[in-house]
Amino acid sequence: MASTETKTTDARAGGDQQTASVEAGLDALETGVVGRVSFRQTFVSKILPPIVAIVLVLVVWQALISFKVVDDPSKLPSPADVGGEFEDAWLEGRLLDYIWTSVSRGLLGFLMALAIGTPLGLLVARVKFVRAAIGPVLSGLQSLPSVAWVPPAVIWLGLNNSMMYAVILLGAVPSIANGLVSGIDQVPPLFLRAGRTMGATGLKGAWHIVLPASLPGYLGGLKQGWAFSWRSLMAAEIIASSPDLGIGLGALLENGRNASSMSMVFEAIILILFVGIAIDLLIFSPLERRVLRSRGLLVKG
Repeated sequence: MASTETKTTDARAGGDQQTASVEAGLDALETGVVGRVSFRQTFVSKILPPIVAIVLVLVVWQALISFKVVDDPSKLPSPADVGGEFEDAWLEGRLLDYIWTSVSRGLLGFLMALAIGTPLGLLVARVKFVRAAIGPVLSGLQSLPSVAWVPPAVIWLGLNNSMMYAVILLGAVPSIANGLVSGIDQVPPLFLRAGRTMGATGLKGAWHIVLPASLPGYLGGLKQGWAFSWRSLMAAEIIASSPDLGIGLGALLENGRNASSMSMVFEAIILILFVGIAIDLLIFSPLERRVLRSRGLLVKG
């Protein structure tokens, strides 16, 4: 009997040790990386790769000029020529004006699209009749090139900022609404039933249950909505350029084409790319990391 009791005790002790080991492993997984990432690691993993990519592009670009692969400056200017264009615009105080004219329009238009697309997406996702009536239209509008809206917007509203915002809205609202609909469709039904049980129905349920649970898909729709906003704005500025509207990045691109200045064209293209990347890195990437981390899908490190 004593031997049996001893074996039982040993087995229990072993089981407790295994349980403690498993719990410690789970705690380690949940805790993630405890130490602070050094600047060297951050530099090597995040800062150095894009710098290397930019240097390689400049090297290849200059090689095409130096080895006479493309020897016509009207087709491919040298990096020095484009750099000189940037320097002239900066010294004359025009560079920041180009950027601000387009960025201010793009962000304001995107915020208006957000205010319209979010309730529209909720309505489409939660009301079957509205989804059957409007859902296919939203999908069709999302696939329609933004440039197609510029001529009718000019005819309806004239050459002014209202026309610019109309084109942005028509390009961005469908993407934001469809992104939210997709996110809501992926919400587990158990969440909705639990919310109704706790009295979260109607607007309260949408605010406290539906929107938080659909955040990953909604955020994807926001990123796509910004991309459509930016592309729509560039199309509007290129086609409907006017002195009264100021000179944004799209108008700068069109001015370079009219002047047959490839240096100015490359300047505008680089600035358009820079703004798009900067908005993603400064706004959408941190939001995406925060949402994923709050759901345990990204380890904080």
